[in-house]
Amino acid sequence: MTEQELEAKEAKLKERLEHIARMEETVAEREKELKKKEKAKKQIILRLAPALWDEIAAWAAEDFRSINGQIEYLLSECVKKRKK
Repeated sequence: MTEQELEAKEAKLKERLEHIARMEETVAEREKELKKKEKAKKQIILRLAPALWDEIAAWAAEDFRSINGQIEYLLSECVKKRKK
């Protein structure tokens, strides 16, 4: 293989590496955006019967979650089941 051919191959490889680096940057930016969206939580006012609150609080304690975390978990599970 001649020196020119090697240089041409090296140039192509460098182009590929640069392309991959740009793609990785794009993916990293998209991941940051998704994490921001996931962290941005909507606040709602929720009225619950005291008995239901007590049941959710006990369940949350069993699962080592906060009550808010337990409610979010339950809602997420319901949405997942609904999509199936």
